[in-house]
Parts: sequence; structure tokens; C-alpha cells
Amino acid sequence: MLHVSSSPSLIVYRLMSGFIIMLTHTDLKKGARFILNGEPYEVLEYSHLKMAQRRPVIQSKIKNLITGKVFERNFQQGDVFDEAELIKIGVKYLYNNRGSYFFCEEKDPSKRFSFTEEQLGSGARFLKPNEIMEGIVFNDKIINIVIPIKVQLKVKEAPPGVKGDSAQGGTKSVVLESGAEINVPLFIKEGDVVEINTETGQYVRRVE
Repeated sequence: MLHVSSSPSLIVYRLMSGFIIMLTHTDLKKGARFILNGEPYEVLEYSHLKMAQRRPVIQSKIKNLITGKVFERNFQQGDVFDEAELIKIGVKYLYNNRGSYFFCEEKDPSKRFSFTEEQLGSGARFLKPNEIMEGIVFNDKIINIVIPIKVQLKVKEAPPGVKGDSAQGGTKSVVLESGAEINVPLFIKEGDVVEINTETGQYVRRVE
């Protein structure tokens, strides 16, 4: 039995076991997750590329959720993909060693696993031990971690401020409790808690 959703570009095949959602090229917007060559991908960026006397093309930047690799790819009218069926579970970050980041399942600490920095992305440097976050499960296996876009970390090391420093002044480099180094306003001092955007690696604000 074929059921067509309210979205004309979304095709849903109803089976006895449930729904298999097929995404067309126009569904591959930012945040969409789909299967390509048997592996799950997420769309990071997309734009419409109008081609004269040719079919419309979607230009996108996609991320392999297993390897963490990001690359550009174009999709055309007629391309159809399975939607990636992903489950999220609670996981705890433990520690990192020689470029590997170790985690365990929140409800079963005996189940440990690790990922490389390439798999996790640059946001991995803002992880701190015992932090709880979400793990992405695909085909009954945890394939990656969802790093929060914004995190709050304590400043571990900071050069002394200078008299007359202000929020509109220059910047200086500090070391956070996770070990990451970032630039912050001159008024930030050791012991302050700051908010960081893990996608850009930039200071957002002082929390306390």
C-alpha cells in the first residue's frame, strides 16, 4: 500500500513493520539524515543550483555520521534516499588519550567505547569528564556522539588582566578545564565560567 504524505516531495511506503521514508533531493535540507551507500549522513549545508537547460541541482555539504568526514556533493532531480533511522541514548564522557575519546553508556558503565577526534569533530576539545550527552545509534551500534552546540566551562589558566580592561577591549588566550585554548575578552580571569560555541570554537559570554 502506498501512502503519500502532505509533502509532495516525501514518499512514504507503508509496510507491515512500519514506515520506510524515502527522501528526494529537495528533502535534503540542513539537518536531514539519510542513507548513502549503506551509511548514515547528515546535511550540514545546502543550496539550490539552477542549471540552464538542465535539471535543478541541490549543492550540499554532508557529514558521514560514522567516520565524521565532511565533503561536498550535488544531488539532482530523481535522486531518492532512505531516511536514516537513528536512535539516541544517554552516554557519559570519561577521558581522552592519544587522540581517542572514551565514553560509556549512561545506564551501563561497563559498556565502553571510543571515537577519534576526526569522528567527533573539533567540538571534542570542549568535552569534560563525566559530562552526559547523547549517543547516536545506527543498526544497534553507537556510531557517534552529539556534542552540544553550547557548553559552559571553567577557565583553568588565564594571564592577569590589565588595569582599564573592558568588555569592548582586546582579547587574550586562556586554557579551559577541558584543556582547550580559546580567545576571550581581557576581563575574563581564572575561575570564571564561560560559554563556548562548540561549532565555531568561539567565546559567547561569561556565565559567572
